[in-house]
Amino acid sequence: MSNNSRRKFLRQLGSTAALLGAGPLASMGREHIHILQPEKRISANDKIRLACVGMGIMGFGDVDTALKVPGVEFVGAADLYDGHLQKVKEVYGSNVFTTRDYRELLDRKDIDAVIVATPDHWHDTISIYAMEKGKAVYCEKPMVQQIAEGHQVIATQKRTGKVFQVGSQRVSSVAMVEARKRYQAGEIGQLNVVEACYDRHDALGAWQYSIPPDASPKTVDFDTFLKDTAKVPFDPVRFFRWRNYQAYGTGIPGDLFVHLITGLHYITGSIGPSRVFASGNLVQWKDGRDVPDVVIAIFDYPETKVHPAFQTTLRVNFADGGGGGQYTRFIGTEGVLEMGWNDFKIKKHKLPEAPGYGGWDTYNTFTKAQQEAYVQQYNTKYPEAMRKGDRSESKYAAPAGYDDRQDHFVNFFEAMRTGKAVVEDATFGLRAAGPALLTNESYFKKQPIHWNPESMQIV
Repeated sequence: MSNNSRRKFLRQLGSTAALLGAGPLASMGREHIHILQPEKRISANDKIRLACVGMGIMGFGDVDTALKVPGVEFVGAADLYDGHLQKVKEVYGSNVFTTRDYRELLDRKDIDAVIVATPDHWHDTISIYAMEKGKAVYCEKPMVQQIAEGHQVIATQKRTGKVFQVGSQRVSSVAMVEARKRYQAGEIGQLNVVEACYDRHDALGAWQYSIPPDASPKTVDFDTFLKDTAKVPFDPVRFFRWRNYQAYGTGIPGDLFVHLITGLHYITGSIGPSRVFASGNLVQWKDGRDVPDVVIAIFDYPETKVHPAFQTTLRVNFADGGGGGQYTRFIGTEGVLEMGWNDFKIKKHKLPEAPGYGGWDTYNTFTKAQQEAYVQQYNTKYPEAMRKGDRSESKYAAPAGYDDRQDHFVNFFEAMRTGKAVVEDATFGLRAAGPALLTNESYFKKQPIHWNPESMQIV
């Protein structure tokens, strides 16, 4: 490499330092990292008018990201807490239409697309209503809270023909796309195990979100929030920390497993497991929640035309005294693909054809004469070329400042403008959400759950 080329390359790597500084590649030699460039996009001339139902953490985050895409205008929001609607006007302007009633918002003719970022038990109802009103829908993960709801969303998408994208944004990442290419090229050999974890140890990570001081029956439409769940007195904890309750959320599997499953299905082309078994416990966050803070699950993936049979183990531990951490590893017979967030590495360890001898081996128990005879026989049977395996490592990372969620919205809006398929439609969404929901089913029933990934039904 020339001095000029080397300096240019190091400048590129320096621009990636912010991305890698706290990530899984931080401690590795940067000279060998391949910098992945996102696809160049053409700015749109036509305007897409966007609304959002559910202006919580994900709602504001999604809207902020969507507005980075050219040709998108935010025009309306619905939420059951008045403070969120006031915040909308503070952030996006007083001209943005706001309402507590999502139907009033979606009945408007001047809205083209809607983000559904509500608690999980409202996803299906609002998504279906929006598509029937002619809107494209970007629905946060998990797509639904119940399996039957997923089939209704799929049927509505097919009937209306409206664009529908599930918000597990990693499948639009340039790193995920490249990892899929590497996997499909056979760089890790035959896949046999996938293992992933997403551990945390902080209150916000365990969903103990802040509750506004003005939360009251006057500022919160709590009865509407409850929907068809059990009627209970006003409780701001249930409203603002809804992930802690089976009635409104989907626990650890719906919040975090679904991300891991989505990436797994995207890379391998799988449509899902045939059996799920889960265990866990409520260890640390005994704050009234009725879902566990530690979940471990095993998924059996059967052989298909596109992948061999393999097992997957997923773990999330909110009581990790080590401070938390995450990894996803695709383990094959010739290598391992280790995903970060917008980076990954491939470590190859292909065995040589020759088995070797010595070390922890019966060779050392042979007599000297037998050892000499064995070596002569070995060298005849295995020439030098057959004694060399393949040990190598390659690393890939998106450039500094890259945002996979923005690319996910680009994909969504391009589908609206051009008819191009989204990366994560309703069928993909249910095939990712299904195993996560089965994890809860298995945990609470304390038994394995069998699943038909083709029909997306419990067996």
